[in-house]
Amino acid sequence: MPEISRFLGISITMYFDEHNPPHFHVRYNDYRASMDIATLNLYAGTLPARVRGLVEEWAEMHRDELLAMWATKEFHRIKPLV
Repeated sequence: MPEISRFLGISITMYFDEHNPPHFHVRYNDYRASMDIATLNLYAGTLPARVRGLVEEWAEMHRDELLAMWATKEFHRIKPLV
């Protein structure tokens, strides 16, 4: 599973042979979650509220890029939240 971004101890990864809906995975310490790209809702796992907010902010900024990556299966790194 390629890591597409890392910031503030948060790792964002995406499997390219997975099921719909388009989503990405988040790891932070012992927390694991999956987030729907279109709605930015968690549909699996949990994250601390602050981490979830940071991931949502990052994903909003890169939603089109994330959806394009899901559709084309072409991996590239995405700028971290700074």
